[in-house]
Amino acid sequence: MSKGKNVNIQDKEQANTPEPDKGSTFDLKEGDENTSQTPLKPEEESESASELSEEEEIEVEQASEKSAIDVLQTQIEALQREVEAKNEQFLRKVAEFDNLKKRVQRERVQIYENAKADALKAFLPINDDLKRTLEASAKMEVDDKFLEGIQMVAGKFEDALEKYGIVRIDDTGVPFNVDVHEALMRQPAPNDETESNTVLQILEPGYKMGDKVIRHAKVIVSQ
Repeated sequence: MSKGKNVNIQDKEQANTPEPDKGSTFDLKEGDENTSQTPLKPEEESESASELSEEEEIEVEQASEKSAIDVLQTQIEALQREVEAKNEQFLRKVAEFDNLKKRVQRERVQIYENAKADALKAFLPINDDLKRTLEASAKMEVDDKFLEGIQMVAGKFEDALEKYGIVRIDDTGVPFNVDVHEALMRQPAPNDETESNTVLQILEPGYKMGDKVIRHAKVIVSQ
């Protein structure tokens, strides 16, 4: 009887002893793991989002500023090229104007020289007549005062021609030159020393003004 009672008592104690709660143990471990990864609060999440947005805004502003600088630099380079082109065009126009001014000046001088030569050329026959008159007077008996008057007029005429640079072409014994001579006839050389195409005689003197021949000398040339 005693043994049966003891068994029953042990059974009742075992039955009354609470079993360990497996779920609570699992919850504790899971809670411990969750405590190591603390979730962000809503305020912290909004602050993080705002910080990212500010960085993005800065990047956008920097990108827009760089784009504006690139556009401005492109415009400056285009303006510089335009200024250089305008400057080159201006220098070209200045050079053309300078050349035009020089050409007009040369033409003006040439017109003046030609007009002067034409005017003086009209008086050359008068000078030739004065020269021939003096040559003829030397072989004739002429009043001294009349001869002095002719000589005075001829002298003034020579001074006027010299003033304007008129030079007489009347040399003999020089080689014939088509630039200053006009051959009217040819004849045999007077001696062996005279070469062919030598001016033997001046039939009508020529004149030149500087390098410009205003009248060729009419000459006789040796054969």
